Amino acid sequence: MSRNVNDIIKKLRPAQRRNVEARAAQLIAEEMTLRQLRRARRLTQQKLAKSLHIGQEGVSKLEQRTDLLISTLRNCVKGMGGDLHLVAEFPDRPPVELVGLATADYVKVKRVA
Repeated sequence: MSRNVNDIIKKLRPAQRRNVEARAAQLIAEEMTLRQLRRARRLTQQKLAKSLHIGQEGVSKLEQRTDLLISTLRNCVKGMGGDLHLVAEFPDRPPVELVGLATADYVKVKRVA
């Protein structure tokens, strides 16, 4: 007989179930599209468009694109009230945050704790 994850979760104690659900929510929150991020911030396309000084159709186009300039992505995230951080990860060293991209500054590198 096959079992699915919902059957297994139903058999867990309440505390275990809460832990599983919390971890699932954490994993889901770690990866979002721009549209999902905007919705999670409880923003309409119209509200975001106003903060970006573009039309609602511009926000719709941004959310559908698969390739954005870093400056465009940074502005979109700022329009939602956040800050964008780019981190490079390598197997042989700690993560490195790339700074100075899409600004007038030259590219700087700083270690991420």
